[in-house]
Amino acid sequence: MKRIIGLLLVVVLLSGCAVDSGQMDRALSLRGKIQQKDVSFDVAMTADYGDKLYSFSMSCQSDKLGNMKFTVTEPETIAGISGTVSKGSGKLTFDDKILGFDTMADGLISPVSGPWVLLETLRSGFLTSCSQEGELLRVAIDDSYEEKALHLDIWLNSEDLPQQCDIFWQGRRLLSMEVKNFTFV
Repeated sequence: MKRIIGLLLVVVLLSGCAVDSGQMDRALSLRGKIQQKDVSFDVAMTADYGDKLYSFSMSCQSDKLGNMKFTVTEPETIAGISGTVSKGSGKLTFDDKILGFDTMADGLISPVSGPWVLLETLRSGFLTSCSQEGELLRVAIDDSYEEKALHLDIWLNSEDLPQQCDIFWQGRRLLSMEVKNFTFV
């Protein structure tokens, strides 16, 4: 009898933790679109190095293969710096201005590669959970199956487009991004 009661308790507890399949479908639909279409968006970003915060804005364009171009738009002191990011490579171009951001998470990410990590993780990451938070759908995704994966919390608006993203490594938030004007091209 104790086994039956224990089994029933486990079933009740697990059924309360089930993911709403509609929420998961919304996240997977966005993944499919990002895999099939080019995108453009603007991002206001804050990089947290623990002892210092850096804030800047970028305009980004990415193709469906994962190649991204960006241009820094704010602050004015670094506006105009541009670059590209793709799997395994990156390039910065500038005229008399330099971006001096150190890498984060043992070299896994730099602040300017944050938008690329957002798209690449949406495109192929390990989706761990979805939950409704007010008007927004919160999607939790790891960038890989490795033990020291980057973890992303991404909030989708009512049109199922990214609106906010936080990137964590080992429980510490490294980057926070506000996403605007996300469009499929």
